[in-house]
Amino acid sequence: MLARCSWLSAGTTQLKYYSKVAPEHPKSKRAGRASPLDKMKQYLSKDFLVKVVCHPSYFGRVSVLFILAEIVINVLIINKIKYTEIDWVAYMQEVEGVANGTWDYTKLKGDTGPLVYPAGFVYFFLGLYHLTGRGTNIHLAQYIFAFLYIVLLALVCRLFHKSQKMPPYVLLVMCCTSYRVHSILVLRLFNDSVAMIFLYGAMNLFIENQWALGSLVYSLAVSLKMNILLFAPALLLAYLRCLGLWGTIKQLTICASVQLVLGAPFLLANPIGYIKMAFDLGRVFLFKWTVNWRFLPEEVFLNPFFHLSLLCLHVALLGLFAYTHGNKFLSSYYNLIQVDTRLNIKSQLFILPMFLSNFIGMAVSRSLHYQFYIWYYHSLPYLLWSTPYRISTRFLLMGVIELCWNTYPSTWWSSGLLHCCHFAILLGIYMERPKDKILKKVRNMLEKNK
Repeated sequence: MLARCSWLSAGTTQLKYYSKVAPEHPKSKRAGRASPLDKMKQYLSKDFLVKVVCHPSYFGRVSVLFILAEIVINVLIINKIKYTEIDWVAYMQEVEGVANGTWDYTKLKGDTGPLVYPAGFVYFFLGLYHLTGRGTNIHLAQYIFAFLYIVLLALVCRLFHKSQKMPPYVLLVMCCTSYRVHSILVLRLFNDSVAMIFLYGAMNLFIENQWALGSLVYSLAVSLKMNILLFAPALLLAYLRCLGLWGTIKQLTICASVQLVLGAPFLLANPIGYIKMAFDLGRVFLFKWTVNWRFLPEEVFLNPFFHLSLLCLHVALLGLFAYTHGNKFLSSYYNLIQVDTRLNIKSQLFILPMFLSNFIGMAVSRSLHYQFYIWYYHSLPYLLWSTPYRISTRFLLMGVIELCWNTYPSTWWSSGLLHCCHFAILLGIYMERPKDKILKKVRNMLEKNK
């Protein structure tokens, strides 16, 4: 039953619960209070422990324990495992040019090549440049990134807690088992994690109806790294469904204004150079770093027609899931935010389209590098719990995906397995698409509970 629970069945169950069970009034309780011994027996009972581990309502409280454990784990990683230099020095070299007064983006370079990230990246890492003694105090930088990881985890846990969809035992896998994710954050200091913090922050604001502030934070995320644009199709649909055309124009204006303000010094120095370097959608990736296309010959991997076919597939999948999920979910989300309701299904209707839009982009990406894992790692459990698969199958898929991302260098079989897992997740989500008959039933129940 737990494994088969979809977003609609969960929501229907909650509707029935709220319609039949009224909160117990304090005066209706038995006279006198339970003794401390009775309370202890209750808390140590098998039924209570199972509920804490399995019931989504306990996700927020259990997540606090895991976040505290992650603080300890990150400190141990920093002090026990050797730091690995990949891009940190290059980041510092790129922003050092700005510190020295260079605003022409085409002249900002590091050991790994020219600067290819938008202006938000420059400001953020320029701050780290000064905090870490021009990038020399790497140990301090690791602790800063460990703190950022805790913030990221807290934002993700808040989303899951608000959705009331995820069982707490998922935290054991999400927090404690991924070597690659901890490596990306505290051992290699990639900028991808910083962008994802702002993205999850924006999503938390959106589900609280803070659209303008959410748009501002979302645009800040884009200014750190453009992969955040993978969420844009779902967000645009959410704007249109929830805010209408003029509201959408307002939010897009906020997003564009943030980019213009942050990029102003660089646009004034060399506008074409900044746009070309910071927003280069045609950048060619090196075959030796690909995680997802290792089974292809290199000439096919670099072929523009292959890139065009992936783009067409991307658009087709976005269109398909916008029809089966996005439009229905976000239309229902708009209806729910208009009324005062305790239904936890409300935030689920926003979260899944956002995560799905990003996942589709990654599944058909021209190339995935190892640090890109953080782009969808924390959303994988949520996506898997939106499929009809058994719990064992969901954990198996998460384990295989982790194996693929931890295989270095990537091989034909690790790339192939990764695509198989991606396909299985998309297929499962499609199988759990909302049915019109069930939607009508949910709407009727909502009317009764107003």
